[in-house]
This record gives sequence, structure tokens and C-alpha cells, in this order.
Amino acid sequence: MGRLDGKVAIITGAGIGIGRSAALLFAEHGSQVAIAEINSETGRETERMVRKAGGEAMFIETDVTNADSVQAAIGAAANRFGKLNIVYNNAGGATPNDGPVTEAPDEEFWRAISLDLFGTFLMCKHGIPKLIEAGGGSVINSASNVALMALPGRDCYTAAKGGVAAMTRSMAAEYARHNIRVNALAPCAVRTERVAHMMDNDPNIKAILDRHLLGVAEPIDIAQMALYLASDEARVTTGQVLPVDSGITIS
Repeated sequence: MGRLDGKVAIITGAGIGIGRSAALLFAEHGSQVAIAEINSETGRETERMVRKAGGEAMFIETDVTNADSVQAAIGAAANRFGKLNIVYNNAGGATPNDGPVTEAPDEEFWRAISLDLFGTFLMCKHGIPKLIEAGGGSVINSASNVALMALPGRDCYTAAKGGVAAMTRSMAAEYARHNIRVNALAPCAVRTERVAHMMDNDPNIKAILDRHLLGVAEPIDIAQMALYLASDEARVTTGQVLPVDSGITIS
């Protein structure tokens, strides 16, 4: 018996990395999965992988920074599977254009805010009403260790992820009366395709990697914590920003 039997999840950014791992894991545990991904090639590949493994999935081309696109994705998922129980806001990320507040380009600030914070806002705005219709559910947001500790030189990303952490707590308090739990994961470096490339090409990243007490996380490590938050095992866990960071926030 799966930990998500009978549940329906929508996962943003599920074409690669953590999102793909979560889609496969959620489906393995019984959830029907909507893959909300802006890249149709990788999104359809995740859909094929889930189906090949025996799960049920649908790909929906989605731009989380666009309200119409988000609303359409939420509606398509709920129409296809009949309901929505889990919203996993995984889409996001930093770029090398980030920097200290006195140096970072304005456009990089707004890119980070639009993707990481506004995208989460839009998915919650349109997804939570569907969770209410279903009698409750779980929202899983993606914060970062930078929302919990100082990391100089990434002020755009830090601002966005700090906003995600704050919004997670306020939404948890607001929607608890509807039996909706809202939590956030706070990873540090995760060996996704993008981060693996940075590890190979950025000599400055070594100092950060050396602070990971248990080694750098793999995408499945984050997906496993998302699975817990999505399941009924976490029925009284809400408003939390949970580090999945190999101990970097204490090192």
C-alpha cells in the first residue's frame, strides 16, 4: 500500500532534477501526478518515465510566472484526475548573475522574485481552492538554506527564498482551518544537472561543498522529504521550513 494512495499531486519544474525525482517517487507511492513544466521536451520525458514505471501522469506545459498558465494547469490537473490534494512548488533556481545588493543587476532581482516567489504565490493562489474542495491537503514550497542563514553574494535569490519561507508560515496559519498544511523544504547544494555543472566549473563552490557534513544531497534526498510532507504521516506538521541540507546550517 502506497503512502499517497488515492491522492493527486501537481509538481512544478518536474522535467528535471528534484521535480522529476519527486514525480517518480510520488507515483511509486500511489499518487496520480501532474507534471507542470515549462520545457515540453523534459516534461514529456518525465511523463513517459512515470508511465513506464507503472504510474499515472500527465504533462502540462506551464509557466509559473504567468497567472493564466498557472490557472490553466491547475484546472487541467483537477479536471483530468477529479481533484487535487498536493501542490509541490518545486520550480525555481538561482543564476550566476546574482550578487551583492550593490552589484546585482535589477533584472536578476526581478527574475528571482518572479520565478521563485511570485511563481509560488500563483500556484498557491490557484491551487489552494482545489485543495479546499478536496477537503484539505498539502502544499510543499521550495525555500533554501539561504532563507535560514547568511550567504553573501546571492542577495536576489536570498530575497526570493526568504519571501517563500515567510509566505509558507502565513499560509499555514491562514488555511489550517481548511485542513491544509503548508511547509517548505530548505535544501543547500543538490546534485542536479545544473549544480553538477557548477561543481565542475566554479572553483569558488568548493568551500560551500566542504561544509556539507554528510556530503552533497542527491535529488532523491529532497524528494523523500517532500514525500513525507505530502503524506498523512505529516498530518500535524505545518508552517515549517525544514532544512534538508547535510548540516550546512549548523556547520
